[in-house]
Amino acid sequence: MTVTETMTQTTTQTQGTSSAAYEPHGAGGAHHYWQGALIGDEEAGRRLAALPAAVEAALATVLETETVLAACDALATALRDPAHPVRARLAAHLPAGEDPAVLAELGGLLSRRELTRKLRRELGSATPGRLNRADPRETVYEAWAPVGLVAHVAPGNAATVAPLSIVEGLLAGNVNILKTSSADTLLTQHLVAELAALDPSGALAARVVVLRFPSSRQEWLRLMCAPADAVAVWGGEGAVEGVAAHVPAGCRLVEWGHRISFAYLTGDAWSDAGTLDALADDVCLYEQQACSSPQVVYLDTEDEAEVFAFAERFAAVLAARPPAAGPAAADEPDPAEAAELTTTELVARLEEHLGLTRVFAAADGSWRVMADTRSPLTASPLHRSVWVKPLPRERLIATLRPMRRYLQTAGLAGSRSDVAELSRTALAAGVTRVTPVGAMQASYAGEPHDGVYALQRYSRRVAVQADPARFATTACLDDLARPVVLPLPTGPLRGKEDVQGPARELSRADAELYFRSGGSTGAPALSVFSYDDYDTQMHAAARGLLAAGYDPVGDRTANLFYCGAMYGSFISFFSVLERLGGVQLPLSAGPDHRATARAVIDHGADTLFGMPSYLWQLLHAEEEALRAYGGLRKVFYGGEHFTREQQRTLETRFGIEVVRSITYGSTDLGPLGYQCEESSGGVHHLHADLHSLEIVDLAEDRPVAPGETGRLVFTTHARRGQQLGRYLIGDLGREVPGRCPCGRHAPRFELMGRTGDVMRVATYFLNHRRFLALAEEEGGHRGELQVRLDGTQARERLTVRVERTPATDPQRLREVFLSGYPELRSAVAERLLDLVVEAVDGASLDRSPTSGKLLAVVDARR
Repeated sequence: MTVTETMTQTTTQTQGTSSAAYEPHGAGGAHHYWQGALIGDEEAGRRLAALPAAVEAALATVLETETVLAACDALATALRDPAHPVRARLAAHLPAGEDPAVLAELGGLLSRRELTRKLRRELGSATPGRLNRADPRETVYEAWAPVGLVAHVAPGNAATVAPLSIVEGLLAGNVNILKTSSADTLLTQHLVAELAALDPSGALAARVVVLRFPSSRQEWLRLMCAPADAVAVWGGEGAVEGVAAHVPAGCRLVEWGHRISFAYLTGDAWSDAGTLDALADDVCLYEQQACSSPQVVYLDTEDEAEVFAFAERFAAVLAARPPAAGPAAADEPDPAEAAELTTTELVARLEEHLGLTRVFAAADGSWRVMADTRSPLTASPLHRSVWVKPLPRERLIATLRPMRRYLQTAGLAGSRSDVAELSRTALAAGVTRVTPVGAMQASYAGEPHDGVYALQRYSRRVAVQADPARFATTACLDDLARPVVLPLPTGPLRGKEDVQGPARELSRADAELYFRSGGSTGAPALSVFSYDDYDTQMHAAARGLLAAGYDPVGDRTANLFYCGAMYGSFISFFSVLERLGGVQLPLSAGPDHRATARAVIDHGADTLFGMPSYLWQLLHAEEEALRAYGGLRKVFYGGEHFTREQQRTLETRFGIEVVRSITYGSTDLGPLGYQCEESSGGVHHLHADLHSLEIVDLAEDRPVAPGETGRLVFTTHARRGQQLGRYLIGDLGREVPGRCPCGRHAPRFELMGRTGDVMRVATYFLNHRRFLALAEEEGGHRGELQVRLDGTQARERLTVRVERTPATDPQRLREVFLSGYPELRSAVAERLLDLVVEAVDGASLDRSPTSGKLLAVVDARR
């Protein structure tokens, strides 16, 4: 079903009053909403004549899916809060007799959770409009593009169908013009205005027009349909035909017309009292006004006596049901419907004399069960009016297929094998959905409606083929065309303690995958993901890896990240390679370097994934064998950094051609940045379709000046359940100005270490990265380096532990540190600090037991 189908129950229409929240423009009553303004008839007529130009202007800019999701989710939150002023304003425009709780139901349908699930189910992605590679191994890019202008003709009997139809059109990126009945309230106009007000960019307002006028105003209907690329219309054949007359050639007509549904019971099922109760639920819910309500009950039999007996039993069940309550109680038959009810019942009673029928009905006419010995499908006059007919399963297709254009739901009751067999038969006959009896009106997020997905009907599948040589590292064509514009982050800055607690309280629906951090800067922290979020992030990481120069066709990869203890690196990059279709040896990091090297050589791996600490140890432990092999060409690392000297060693001693970051990310947030072929060191592009980045001052919560180093603050937009807004990740960085030579518009930033790498020692602030840079640039050191802090009775002691190599000279390095680091020199000269430099085996350096990361700073002071 579409989201609209869940709300298509009959309501009474009354004239509403305009909300004080919006200023009308124009005369004659502000009954219309036009791209951000409530206007009157005269102004609407003028604008309608210029509709094509307005559509072209709106389509000139791209509507980000996140813009729609963020605004809808904010509106959903307001609608679910009985005390929210937005809900109060909109409640004033509900039809007379409509329960205000319908706004809360509408809020549930507009939530990020439901709309994201709908996007994924119908269009395959939460960002379906981005031109990503259809197959990572080919430079062919596909996306779902808007059809352009969608004209919606809403029904006059369902208050929430119109706004939900607009949302569907927006999710597909379209400009939307919608007609409501002249008898409708202004609910849709004001709800759309509230939605647009939650988008500061104005993109949503530019894509929505809502007009209220009678169908007799044919010129307006013609003007709104003439430039349309798709026309969606609700109603019966007459309504559809009236609109279809104005649909231009080549325009897609999307019919959401009336449908007929039925129940089908096997012999075992109709003998069960529980089945009859469930069937009565389907009949009485919404008083048969929904398309999925059963109008006919078919029995798997040819025995007329069984049909009459069942009808009598079912009549007794209906008789025990209380009269309609709530909004359904106001849905009394109008004179035409009352006449149809009377006529249908009288004709059935007359045919009793021919032995064809038998009628069981309430004395007050509130329900009727009409048994008929003839099988062909007969529409019910509704209002708890049910036909009961025989239909052996072997005749089901022949009997129902002539009505296939009108069939919708079949409610089945029978054994497991019966349901399996009859489902296939009903679908072959033309039915589009099958449910259990008792759940015919039930739906799920993203369910197809009348055999199609609504969002696909409002979209086009488009493709771009690009030169493989020029676009080998381009995963998303849009990255070269325009920057991604996401809603600005709001709210307070938040640290790990603000995120970890709420993460443990997420519902099971959102907490499907659990990871723990490596614990390199503290105790391991828990992070949770839904599988949908995980999938989104792995696809993003895969695109980043392509940008970094990974070749899914030619590269043979040994995955050497750490695995186990709920640590996510190995699993994540297994998933990344799976999505890329790359060749993978899932070895993981292990202590037996000889066995690992043997597997790399035996299986011809030329690309290594892993932590720099582990890869450095492996390559040096098995240097002779790996150099003799000579097949290593690429190293993609994560979690730490290779220094420039270390990279030079990999290139000169091992013949490795590419040494690049596999991703920059965190266990909490997932992939945050990626390197391109023009990036080096700590420079990364932001995954701008997933996150926003701010850089704030080291001491104050304010933005830094362009180019200055500060604390990195990330806001994740594409995340279900756990909200990670303005999250202080604990890393330091600076903005890299200008557009990257690779051509991508995604912002760039350079990592400058972690806040934990800055140590307050002997009244001075010292930085681990400064020690590392001095050791490399002035001391010629090419190995790992770790700083340990201890307290002694006399003063603090800072020990620089460096990996021992043949060229290591601890005394020389001590002199380099003192001469090149004035603050350190002052602390030692003032006898506030003892400085020690010692050379050790790399295996003896302290590392995280989970991830294997080198601990840059070990603070053992008490």
